Amino acid sequence: MAIYNDIIEIEGGQVPNGTVTVSGAKNSATRLLAAASICDEVVTLTGYPTNLVDSKHKERFLNKNGVKTYSENDTLTIDPTKHTPIELDDYFYPIRTTYLLVAGQLKKGLKANIPYPGGCNIGARKYDVHIAIWEAFGCDVEETDECLVITAPNSIEASDYEFPISTVGGTENALLVAAIAKGTSTFTNAYITPEIEDLISFLRASGVSIEVTGQSSIKVTGSDYLKGHTFHVLPDRIEALTWLIYGAISGGEILIKNIPFESMQIPLMYLKNAGVDFFQNSDSIFINKACMVDGNAHSFEVACGTHPGIISDMQPFYVMLGLKSVGKSRIHDYRYPERITYIKELQKFVDLELEAIQGKITTNGPVKFSAANASATDLRGTMAAVLAALCAPSGLSVIKGVSMALRGYNDLEHKLSLLGVKVKYQK
Repeated sequence: MAIYNDIIEIEGGQVPNGTVTVSGAKNSATRLLAAASICDEVVTLTGYPTNLVDSKHKERFLNKNGVKTYSENDTLTIDPTKHTPIELDDYFYPIRTTYLLVAGQLKKGLKANIPYPGGCNIGARKYDVHIAIWEAFGCDVEETDECLVITAPNSIEASDYEFPISTVGGTENALLVAAIAKGTSTFTNAYITPEIEDLISFLRASGVSIEVTGQSSIKVTGSDYLKGHTFHVLPDRIEALTWLIYGAISGGEILIKNIPFESMQIPLMYLKNAGVDFFQNSDSIFINKACMVDGNAHSFEVACGTHPGIISDMQPFYVMLGLKSVGKSRIHDYRYPERITYIKELQKFVDLELEAIQGKITTNGPVKFSAANASATDLRGTMAAVLAALCAPSGLSVIKGVSMALRGYNDLEHKLSLLGVKVKYQK
């Protein structure tokens, strides 16, 4: 089911030892890139994960529509001053958040042609709510064979909108359209995550007035002119958790820098409760085998839902921890109960049968990993397969379509090399 044909070859028996630095959050950076396209001046994003697959796809789309981007190390510069939306010959862009590109195009020409949202197949993630948002702002939406076409009237007027469900993407989309609308828009039942707080901070720095009440009410007063500025992307909490789990299940020693502790309090608490007694300072975590009694975590039960708790994107990594924990662990996913497709591929690395039904995965550990060949599923599930291959004591594993994981992990091959782990990547 992989949509990518690249592969990664991983030789088992390599124990990580070294230091890794968490990159800017994929779920913030790619949104800020879209937000930069509604600005009227040059924007510079620092701490940006410049080699993310998702970012490259979004940059490619913006470049074809006149937006210039330049990257160097962890800095991305976006020049939207010649943003000129056009109809493209090809609308294949395998990313979820294409809907965030609408606001920039509407601002420039009152018409947007965008690819259909792609991304991971982890259950119901339809784009009906985005259509409803655009229509709330007075736009007409046409679903053609090639793309979505969103057309605004002579101007975009402010709107009041209540989200029917708690939605990250819907909140982001509404914020961007409201930022360019005339007047003050009000949103209720919004979903405010750390990444959305980052987006709000960016828009405020651009000149948009935004008031937030509690955790679900937002008032946005749009601006005709959005200024450029330099903005730092917050660290990726999911990447941070990934390295921490890798350290816990591999028997290695990893110092993880640039940890966003404020957005990870509950996920880290559950790790502590499972016996993963890592060391931490103000921005780093150190993990090794001695951090756990007898070198293993112990059985636990977690429920994945919304922030500030354990979000669904973290679910596969608690499954990985459960596989190496002593006893039976249960991982529930109330946010995306169908996020179990990757278990079939993960099973290839595990010597005991995994129990997975919609909304619940049960592990009986500790298991032994072995080398295997697997195919990509969703982003986080594919990364879980990569971790399983890395933890196999010997043998060669091959994972096809690994770009599915590279959508969310910046410079993965290089970061593994910093831990003394060598992998072979082939496009």
